[in-house]
Formats: sequence, C-alpha cells, structure tokens
Amino acid sequence: MEAILTAVIPVVIIGVICAAVLVIAAKVMAVKEDERFPAVRECLPGANCGACGFAGCDGYAKALCENPDTPTNLCIPGADGVSRQLSDILGVEFADVVEQVAVVHCSGDCEHTSDKVVYQGIESCAAAKLMYGGKGSCTYGCLGLGDCVKVCPHDAICIADGVARVNTKDCVGCGLCAKTCPNHLISLVADVERVVVACSNKDKGAVTRKVCSNGCIGCKKCEKVCPLGAIKVVDNVAVIDYEKCDNCPDFAVCAKNCTVGCILTADLSGMHRVK
Repeated sequence: MEAILTAVIPVVIIGVICAAVLVIAAKVMAVKEDERFPAVRECLPGANCGACGFAGCDGYAKALCENPDTPTNLCIPGADGVSRQLSDILGVEFADVVEQVAVVHCSGDCEHTSDKVVYQGIESCAAAKLMYGGKGSCTYGCLGLGDCVKVCPHDAICIADGVARVNTKDCVGCGLCAKTCPNHLISLVADVERVVVACSNKDKGAVTRKVCSNGCIGCKKCEKVCPLGAIKVVDNVAVIDYEKCDNCPDFAVCAKNCTVGCILTADLSGMHRVK
C-alpha cells in the first residue's frame, strides 16, 4: 500500500501544479473578446459563403466589431433584415443591401448543342473538365454534371436539358455556385436586372456557330442598337454593363435584336424580394 501511495501522490501533486499553472496562464494570456461579437455573430445566417468578402460569418463578425469602417450591408443572403440588425447593435446608420441572384451565362442545352464524347467518369463538372475540357462540343459551356446543384443551400439550381438553371425565386445570392463552377459560367447580378447574356463562348462567330446554335456570334448588333452603350462585345461575346443598363422600360432592345437569341429577358427577383 505504501508503495502505491508513493507512486500516486507525486503524480497527483504534479497534476495539481500543472492545473494551477494552466488556470493562471489562461487568465493572464486571455484575449478579450468584444462583448458585441456574440450578438453580431448571431445575426448572420451562418452560410459561410464568403459573399461578404471575409472568411465566413465569423470573419465578417470580427471585422464589424474591430473596424468601425466595415459596412453592415455586405451580407447578401441576409439582405436588409441582417443589415438593420447589425446597424442597431453597432450603433451605426442603416445601409441598404443590394440583393443579388445567380445567373447562368449559357443556353447551350441539348436542343442547341451536342456532346463530342461519351463521358464515363466521376459525376462532377470539375472532374469532367479535366478530360479535354468536358464532354460538350462547346468547351466554354455548361458541363451539366451539377457541381453547382450540390453546393446550393436552398435547392435553387437544377440541371435541365444538360444546362444549369437557377430558380431566382429561391436564390439568396450567396455565390457558392459561382465559386464552384469550373467554367465560371455563373455570376451574381442585382435582382432588379432584367436582361442576361446567356453565353460565354469567346471563339469567333463561325466557330461558335458550329458547336452551338444558341451561342453569341459577336455580330455587335446588340451593341449598335443599345441607346445607352450598356452592352459591348468583348472577346467575341456580348457583355452587359449593368451600371449603364436601364432594362429598357418598354422592351430590351438588345434582346429583341439578338441574331441568335442568346440575350434573354426575365424577372430575376430573388428570395428576399418575393417572400
């Protein structure tokens, strides 16, 4: 018994001393947390999408607490509701959020384009792209294997006729799909916009026409008819400058005059506007 106590007692004493040292160190070296941080973090939706430009919701909350110049309207998924709560907690003026939705810049569905190979591999756009740019004839087009569908937290995207489609009514504009698309076909636009160029092919018109009958051929007709100079052909594909575009109150003149029909008009109102 004495031998056991001789072995146990020193271990217990060492354990107590170590525990005391750790407690003291925790007190002395503790990093003080802004008392507002828990409340700020609680306001954020927790999607960790990075749409705010920070490393997730924790990063944004920390920046809001530490830097008074950090805007409160950077959380696109949270929209005006989150911005208002943050303004109240931080005691700053409310800033309006520009709600955004995802749009797919490709209209090369099964009717307008075709596959160049039969792909048998991992059901992933990123994986398929490694095989000669994907299975489709258009190497700029949607790969159609649904990487964007898998990351969407609101089931706002589906694959229809081989092309990703966004139901903007369910979209919160988190941008996860845009970051995931290996062909960079998805972008975020303000949900008040009504005109979208559904093509990303940068080849010359004749080459584009061979692989997709719906592809932009760079004819510049849209550029010539736009009264505001809001649409330009850049690298053989039409690009809209939304800061100049007023959606043509009566009709989208660029869409009406598009030779191939790759400029589309639609109501892009997102979840925050329609709910």
